[in-house]
Amino acid sequence: MFWDTVAGVYDVFVHVINRRAHKALCHIVSDLFTPSDRVLECACGTGLLTKVIAQRCRHLTATDYSAAMLKRAERNCAAFSNIAFRQADISALEFPDGAFDKVVAGNVLHLLDAPLRALSELDRVLKPGGTLIIPTYMNKSDKGTNSAFSRAVGKAGADFKRQFTVESYRQFFLDAGYGDVRIELARGRIPCAVAVMTKKDTWRRQT
Repeated sequence: MFWDTVAGVYDVFVHVINRRAHKALCHIVSDLFTPSDRVLECACGTGLLTKVIAQRCRHLTATDYSAAMLKRAERNCAAFSNIAFRQADISALEFPDGAFDKVVAGNVLHLLDAPLRALSELDRVLKPGGTLIIPTYMNKSDKGTNSAFSRAVGKAGADFKRQFTVESYRQFFLDAGYGDVRIELARGRIPCAVAVMTKKDTWRRQT
């Protein structure tokens, strides 16, 4: 798997290559949690947001599909006692309905064959009135061309299924049935847009 292969060097991308955007991303996300929250994080990678969330919530379940990424995240977050690490498939989560107050999925939707199926699962395990927090890299320019980043990682082996601009990213969630999509942009070499939404009882699950 590509992500198992790059797990050992992924922190260089996180903390050096795209440091400015990730610093802004952490600042945006840090204000979205309370000390009583039970949180699920999918696609935790090597733990960039995991550390931020764990400092601000009651309990965090951090998951990733890549065992190597998960192992590195656990090592990077060893100082926290309120995190449970689990390998998981974002499109088939083994958690009960409404189990979490907040659900986070960072920089993963553009990699999925069926992103609406994953979104349905994230919504299912979130309690009514809970918050979805979904950051994703903006890998397409406003002119409609793919960014140098998406071209480079595509050549390296990452299979991008979608390329988003801020507006097409917002529209993705509007089309999925959310009417309260708030987007905040973390600027940097590779910008990251953070989508924040509230689960509605009337949201129609899609696959």
